[in-house]
Amino acid sequence: MSTFRTDTEIPRAGFAIGERIAALDDLVRAYPSPSYERLAGKSVLDLLQDWDSALEAVNNLRAAITETVIQDHFRAFSDVAICPPVDLPRQVFCTGANYRKHVIDLTLDMGVGPEGLDAAGLRRWAENMMDERAATGEPYAFTKPVSTIGGAYDALVVPTIEEKPDWELELGVIIGRGGRNISRADAMSHVAGYAIVDDVTSRSLIARTDYKQLGTDWLRAKGQPGFLPFGPVLVPAQFVTDPYDLHLKLSLNGEVMQDEDAADMIFDISRQIEYISRYTRLMCHSACNIDPLSRGIGVQNLQAD
Repeated sequence: MSTFRTDTEIPRAGFAIGERIAALDDLVRAYPSPSYERLAGKSVLDLLQDWDSALEAVNNLRAAITETVIQDHFRAFSDVAICPPVDLPRQVFCTGANYRKHVIDLTLDMGVGPEGLDAAGLRRWAENMMDERAATGEPYAFTKPVSTIGGAYDALVVPTIEEKPDWELELGVIIGRGGRNISRADAMSHVAGYAIVDDVTSRSLIARTDYKQLGTDWLRAKGQPGFLPFGPVLVPAQFVTDPYDLHLKLSLNGEVMQDEDAADMIFDISRQIEYISRYTRLMCHSACNIDPLSRGIGVQNLQAD
């Protein structure tokens, strides 16, 4: 599933196959059937409000799509403007410091830890810290304004004062059934699907220097317009057999900058949904960004595989 527009259209819900897309409305009109007519006139946001029923209709439509249909109605991504798959979610939650390797590497890169340790000792300290956190700790969650969301191919305007913006490629989890105090055992039944997201950060704006007791400022560092490229597609959960068997890779101008596996999470998806819903109500069609795999910098020509 995706959302797209042309120069003469408002954003429309689309059915994506590979890097080709067709509007749901066009497909329903061209090949009418009671089994999926409810998709007509709906945005992806609308479909997520009754996801179980919508997914059945989408599956029925997929069964009707032949190679001839693709040739007649599907357009290349490059011929349209690809919008965020859900345009726009009602909530965005992010979880931080949730990849073991990432945190250990970041600790070594920044030299953060007890004084007097050599590189090997610092690595052991960081590994022990992560193991202890996994055994006894809790996820760390924060929100981003919905206004940070942009399309996967949209231009990103970096603040002029920022010399080294940071990418954080993540697995996005889209909620299809909301709730409060969701149990870990039931959490995955609330997931509608998955997407690629990039949690962009202005590193120079994180720390508050005017009043240091305030600590960090996530609004200005992570909440600026376009600081959450999202998409290009939402992959329904039924097509992702194991979300931890996903490989996330980010390239900058052809150079691979991130190359990680979702299996390296300290707290898995169900634990994070349990944690977030303990303190706030998860709304249907929210987006949860399951932790950064961050490295240091650049935002032009980013690609995620």
